[in-house]
Formats: sequence, C-alpha cells, structure tokens
Amino acid sequence: MPIYAIGDVEPRIDPSAYIHPEAVIIGNVIIGPEASVWPHAVIRADDSFISVGARSSVQDNAVLHCTPDLPTVVGEDVTLGHLCHLEGCTIEDRSLIGVGSVVIHEVVIGRGSIVGANAMVRNGTIVPPRSLVLGVPATVREGVVPEDANMLSAEAYVARGRQFKEQLRRIG
Repeated sequence: MPIYAIGDVEPRIDPSAYIHPEAVIIGNVIIGPEASVWPHAVIRADDSFISVGARSSVQDNAVLHCTPDLPTVVGEDVTLGHLCHLEGCTIEDRSLIGVGSVVIHEVVIGRGSIVGANAMVRNGTIVPPRSLVLGVPATVREGVVPEDANMLSAEAYVARGRQFKEQLRRIG
C-alpha cells in the first residue's frame, strides 16, 4: 500500500486499522483503531492534518484533503461514502457522508447526521446533530435522523475490514 512521509512527517496508522493495498495515505494523517480505508481512496495531509477516528470507514475513491489552516477531522463510527470529497471540515461521530458528496472549508457536520448522496455543503455551514443534509447547494433538516442511524453501516465496515485484513489476496 502506498503510504508516504513528507519530510519527517509520517502517517500514524493504528495496527488494527485496515488499509487497502491500493489506497494512498500521505503526510500528517492519523488513522484510528479498526478504521478502514478502501480501494483508491486518497488521504493527503500535506499542509495541516487529517484524522480518521476509530471504526470509521473511508470508502472507495473518497478524497480527504486539508488546507494550511484547516485540518480535516473525521470522528468515530463515521461512514464516508464512495467518491466523497472532504477538505478542511469536521465530521462528528456516528455521521454518514453519502456517495459523491462534497463537504469543504469550515463545515461542521453534527453528530449522527446524514449528508445525502451528491450533496454540496457550502463553506462555513454548521449542521446540528441528527440532521439530514440534501441537495446542491445543501439544505439542512434539523433533528430528523434517528439516533444511531449510521451504526449498522459503521459496524458492517468494521467487520468487513477485519475480513479483508485476514482474507484478501491478489490472484492476478
């Protein structure tokens, strides 16, 4: 798997995390326990830092980046859908960021919220906990997401990461 330092700054990956061999991790990145990073995801922290919390998944082709002043922080038990792009934002615990969504500078996605597929969350948006975020530009419906709505997905990806860590083998 391509894991790169920038100068003296090396990624810190918990040994229980699963990193797919075709994911790319660069620079000041912290990956927590039982987190997973899937094929072709890119996590590049060449300016500030990026952290991915325990049991969170960064799915296929997701891109996580930061700016010199804005880290990207992903909490625990978060699902980051395929093709999403995060940059300079905070995703609080137990949230789900849908397929193809864009969440950028100074956005805070509150605990347990769901950002729907292909949503574009504008700079500086503060999303309250358990909100549903949909559209381009995204609109926020506060307090409509059931408690722990993402936990089945988060738990499934922890199990899948364990399975891939033990069983994945290249055959061609």
